[in-house]
Amino acid sequence: MQQARAGLGKPSGLSHPQAAASRPLVGVLLLILSLWTLSCLDASGKWVMAAGVPLLVLCWVRYVVHLILVTALIVPARGAAILRAKRPRDQILRGAAMFCATLMFFTTLRYLHQAEATAINFLAPLIVLSVAPWILREPPRLSRWIACGVAFLGVLIVIRPGGGLDPVGVVFGLLTALCFAAQFILTRRVASDDAYTSLIWSGLVGTVCLTAALPFILPPALPALAQLSPLNWLVLISTGLSGALGHLLQIAAYRNASASTLAPFVYLQIVSATTMGWLLWGHFPDALTWLGIAIICASGIVIGMLEWRRAGRRQDQGR
Repeated sequence: MQQARAGLGKPSGLSHPQAAASRPLVGVLLLILSLWTLSCLDASGKWVMAAGVPLLVLCWVRYVVHLILVTALIVPARGAAILRAKRPRDQILRGAAMFCATLMFFTTLRYLHQAEATAINFLAPLIVLSVAPWILREPPRLSRWIACGVAFLGVLIVIRPGGGLDPVGVVFGLLTALCFAAQFILTRRVASDDAYTSLIWSGLVGTVCLTAALPFILPPALPALAQLSPLNWLVLISTGLSGALGHLLQIAAYRNASASTLAPFVYLQIVSATTMGWLLWGHFPDALTWLGIAIICASGIVIGMLEWRRAGRRQDQGR
């Protein structure tokens, strides 16, 4: 889930600096590793919720561990200045959108298998492209709307009647995609901040919100938490570790390869999500579901390549 796709080719939802990007193979390998790490996060969340961990407690642990880890790693290396945001209000709004997306996606995983839930999320970057003329003041492009429509057709195939998907989970899955789209739009607004600054602030917002609510959410959860096995406690804590590590790996990926190089590989997350679902729950999507997933991924890859070519032509014209 926290794959989070910040527009086509930027799945972590962070504002990545445009580095030299001189080691594309390293970047691709780091991105693939990050996708597997974040799929482990999603699977871990689904696992501990099935073990009785309440949603809000899960999210609190995920954000607190994330914040502690990234702060401990980044601040000593980059100094306290990395904590300062140029647009703190937008960072708070972005963090709130990410927090809502986390709540929505973990709720989705209560009702849907990981592969189908992940596939629905791939709508998010296409939603951003389709509304860009009004929200981001970008030129309207028919190709973007066509790509969004084709991707939605793929989603309709995935969630088709008779496909066995819980309608409640489908609704929360679509809400998750909308929350991710809002997060990606806000990511554009904080693009002037360092990627590590956005990473810290995204953990900070969720931590503050849930810590403030802790007196209300923790007491009812204590009986369930007392019944957790050591393995379940380890899996619960690992959600914060895998979330932070996944995003750190994505930042490293974009420092080694360009967004256009990495864009097609983002959709490999469906492979990692499906593999985790198969290994842990024995679920494997049927042929029609794979058709819908293929349509979603193909539409994203095609429009990503078109956007990359347009950007290349603009750069050539500006020389």
